[in-house]
Amino acid sequence: MGTLIKNGTVVNADGSKKVDVLIEGEKIAKIGAGLDPAIHTVVDAANLLVMPGGIDVHTHLDMPFGGTVSADDYTTGTQAAAIGGTTMLIDFALQSPGHTMREAFDTWRKKSDSKACIDFSLHMAVTDLGPGDGSQGLREMEEMVAEGISSFKLFMAYPGVLMIDDGLMFRVMQKAAKLNALCCIHAENGSAIDIVVAQMLAEGKTEPHYHALSRSPKAEAEATHRAIALADMAGAAVYIVHLSNAYALDNLKLMQKRGAKALAETCTQYLVLSIEDQMPGKSWDEAKFVFTPPLREKWNQEPLWQALTDGSLSVVSTDHCPFRFADQKSLGRGNFAKIPNGGPGVENRLQILWHYGVNSGRFRPEKFVELCCTAPARIFGMEYKKGSIKEGLDADILLWDPNTEYTISVATQRMATDYNMFEGWTVKGNAAKVFSRGEIVVDNTAQPGKFLGTTGRGRFVKREVNAGGLS
Repeated sequence: MGTLIKNGTVVNADGSKKVDVLIEGEKIAKIGAGLDPAIHTVVDAANLLVMPGGIDVHTHLDMPFGGTVSADDYTTGTQAAAIGGTTMLIDFALQSPGHTMREAFDTWRKKSDSKACIDFSLHMAVTDLGPGDGSQGLREMEEMVAEGISSFKLFMAYPGVLMIDDGLMFRVMQKAAKLNALCCIHAENGSAIDIVVAQMLAEGKTEPHYHALSRSPKAEAEATHRAIALADMAGAAVYIVHLSNAYALDNLKLMQKRGAKALAETCTQYLVLSIEDQMPGKSWDEAKFVFTPPLREKWNQEPLWQALTDGSLSVVSTDHCPFRFADQKSLGRGNFAKIPNGGPGVENRLQILWHYGVNSGRFRPEKFVELCCTAPARIFGMEYKKGSIKEGLDADILLWDPNTEYTISVATQRMATDYNMFEGWTVKGNAAKVFSRGEIVVDNTAQPGKFLGTTGRGRFVKREVNAGGLS
């Protein structure tokens, strides 16, 4: 006896059709028209779209940063994701300078053990290759791949904390190329930005507004070009995280045209929020929108939307890194450089992208699935398991109601922040029911905003190395 989803329209990245979906155990067992409901529990999906669960490849749960720790742990963060229709996350394990990748891996697995409520994986952020010639760290990269980590994060920002120099970055890229692994890059010229930050603070420009102005889009563009050029030299595949502006996009497209193995994501906030609307320089409340890269001028939004449509940008993620406004963002009162960088978004990614992408006519539901589910699975070595409604894959299934209206608010969210970046926005389209490996974990039609699964049921997913699907 299984669960039979009937009367819905299955939407995959490669097309849509009205068929039934049979779940047996944790897997999608059969897809077809008119499947016999006789011995199964039937879920009526009339007027709903049956899509793969969302995959958010960029989150920061229970992460130390700026003298505090991100507000969502693996329980609240993964529950919030599920309530919004996301059934898989890739979080970041951060190697501390002077420590090993193994220590970082073990630390982040302890953070997730008995807490994760949906499936998850990890990227490894590399800050140190160890003493001497770095051979210890390069061997550790092999160990991480054996553990199912097929992507390595490299920071070109935050000097003295996470930033690495070009030489170390190039060595990691060379090793990643040999392993067929993917390099994920935070592309900003951290050294130049730190000079501008110091100059602004010396001039008394301390308000949140100046955070955005201190991190030039050209600093992101320069680093984007440099990262891809170094990866091209090393023969590595590179994935630029949270690309936020048209200058960086131009450099990405130039290098793609020249044949570099380069992919990139953007994030929900850069598509719909702006300096003009959210950070005009009028109040401390603007600290809610301090994240890195910062918000950009509104004219950058349309090129990003167009790049999602034409394939120059491959994925929409969130960079979910939540901090409470009252007692965490407040650490930076009087000095924007001390405001913890990050914002909450994992619960609202699909709502925002559907409303402003599909409803606005920018792209069809199939493209939505590609950006939020299928491309993330393919690029990050999980398409054997996640990202599509196909027989044999995990039954991570989202029943999406394209007609329901939903007002986003901190009052009803599961995320552990005291604000929402999209407070009061009304969107059309929301998750109706969410299945994680065959188990219904969210039913927003009966119990809105409640996680129905068991805390700790999420599993670590070992990912395959495939150089972002570009090899």
